[in-house]
Amino acid sequence: MESAERLLTAAGELFYRRGIQAVGMDEVRAASGVSLKRLYQCYPSKEALVVAYLERRDERWMSSLTSYVAERGDSVEAVFGWLERWFGEEDFRGCGFLNAYGELGATSEAVAEVVRRHKRRLRDYLRGLVSDDLLADQLLVLVDGATVTAMVDPERGAQAARAAKEAARVITAACRA
Repeated sequence: MESAERLLTAAGELFYRRGIQAVGMDEVRAASGVSLKRLYQCYPSKEALVVAYLERRDERWMSSLTSYVAERGDSVEAVFGWLERWFGEEDFRGCGFLNAYGELGATSEAVAEVVRRHKRRLRDYLRGLVSDDLLADQLLVLVDGATVTAMVDPERGAQAARAAKEAARVITAACRA
């Protein structure tokens, strides 16, 4: 594995588990086994590393979601089935994008833009499933709401996903009626 990949893997695990501000560059360097000089050659600042981490997370997260949903016939309900599965993962710590925005959104326009881009991409994906702008916005609120609920109260994660799925079913049916 090349240096940049090792750095992103280490940073991703540390940032998601502990928070971006709680993790220093030296800790990323140590976890990756990459020299500090090489780290700064790959990512000249912590902000650059955070942006790369979030862009990589976006690709992986969306790929996992879209593959799961496609295997189940591109249904809105499958989105919430995927969320339920994600919420049950041992290392689930909520939305990495909302977490990053909460930590850095007010001070880093680069981080804020990556987060906004991810949320737009998710909304556009939902829009592709339902062909309605308002419904896509409502589904995004349900996704984010269920995710925050599962993050704050992990024991209720599955219940939050199922409640959001039912709400999505009801509003989708109402829009189609």
